Amino acid sequence: MSTKVERNYLEINSLKDLKKSKFSPEDCLIDLSDPADFQINKFFYKSIGKEHRWTDRLVWTDKQWIEYISDQKVKTYILKKANDMAGYFELIFHEEKKETEIAYLGLLKEYQNKKLGSFLLTSAIKNSFSENTNRVWVHTCSLDHKNALNNYISRGMRIYKTESISI
Repeated sequence: MSTKVERNYLEINSLKDLKKSKFSPEDCLIDLSDPADFQINKFFYKSIGKEHRWTDRLVWTDKQWIEYISDQKVKTYILKKANDMAGYFELIFHEEKKETEIAYLGLLKEYQNKKLGSFLLTSAIKNSFSENTNRVWVHTCSLDHKNALNNYISRGMRIYKTESISI
């Protein structure tokens, strides 16, 4: 049985268009995962993704994970709340196009619905523009967290493409 999924592609073309989250949580910080550690990416992908049917990387071997996170274009940032890992985002810098893709962004279940998503997305967009970037884009779908699309729009991103797919 197939499921109909609505997918939205969003973009923001300038840091000036970012509507920063007004929420500034105490005891939270977002840091670049350096050195890159594929186990962190794999952990977040599986833990967050199980709620939203992220499946494409479930078949990856450790070697594939290592190759992916070793790519200089890929940067992973970790949200820590009181020294506990709470969420993450992966950015892929496409230097030739002067654009950055927010490949994955999410919070562990126990940290959802606490306004941390807007804080995390604000950081993702700011860090995306830290490189020589003219455009930041992401796609989200109806399987993602119920607040995902509204969060992207609230931060100043605009939908540039929509599609319906069956999975």
